[in-house]
Amino acid sequence: MYLPPLRFPVRTIGARTFDFSRQVAVMAVVNRTPDSFFDQGRTFVLDRAVAAGFEAVENGADWVDIGGAPFAPGAPIPVEEEAERVLPVIAELRAGSDVVISVDTFHAEIARAAIEAGATVINDTTGLSDPRLLPVVADSEATLVITHSLAAPRTSYPRPHYDDIAREVAEFLADRVERAMAAGIPEDRLVIDPGHDLNKNTLHSLELTRRLSVIADLGLPTLAAVSNKDFIGETLDADRTERREGSIAAAVVSIVNGARIIRMHDVIASVAAARMTAAILGLREPAYLRHNLGDAND
Repeated sequence: MYLPPLRFPVRTIGARTFDFSRQVAVMAVVNRTPDSFFDQGRTFVLDRAVAAGFEAVENGADWVDIGGAPFAPGAPIPVEEEAERVLPVIAELRAGSDVVISVDTFHAEIARAAIEAGATVINDTTGLSDPRLLPVVADSEATLVITHSLAAPRTSYPRPHYDDIAREVAEFLADRVERAMAAGIPEDRLVIDPGHDLNKNTLHSLELTRRLSVIADLGLPTLAAVSNKDFIGETLDADRTERREGSIAAAVVSIVNGARIIRMHDVIASVAAARMTAAILGLREPAYLRHNLGDAND
């Protein structure tokens, strides 16, 4: 059994405390965009986005990730428009829940406003493309997710090549962690994400999942954002609406190889999968024990 060598396993993020040496957190996804790659705008309207956040909490999510701009190549989303999309959702969810709230952004301005609105994590999927983001997080109590990504935001990166993807992603993340710490963000407020599918093809993402322990060996909590990604669709020849089982399988393998946070769309199934996997790994106790423990077989 592989257990990542976490230097700071116990993390207080907002009002919640996690022991990632014995716990796997489930991050739900709420995209307030009209062209999200998976839900295609289902939660773009404000009340639907807020309702989706509270539904995720009710279904057992530890964490809700709110995004206002897609990662896919395309025209930049103006900062003002992104703020109008994410800030009201953050504020309403924070007013009604102590759940961990992250904002999926690389803009320093959005990060600052999101923290003021109640976000406790900045989830930058662009590899720290905006250096102004670091002092914003450093001046707060927020956690920062650092993700491996090579392209400039919303630009294409054709035919990505790696000689050893796990090693190269680990080196990239180690470098970005050093930059974050040099900017004043303590190590116990950093999380790393290898960035499945981000500037990677399907074979790259499969290998990253298989060798995720190389990333987890960096000693920081590793986030696996595998849900409904294209590497699952291409592997199974499955449309976006048919990737649930493949997503769960990828999440379970990621946990076994060291992931301690999984970013998932199907919260109910993902919470059950994470808890079952953690129990098999000896990280948590069953909810109760009864089978074959009495005088009669149950």
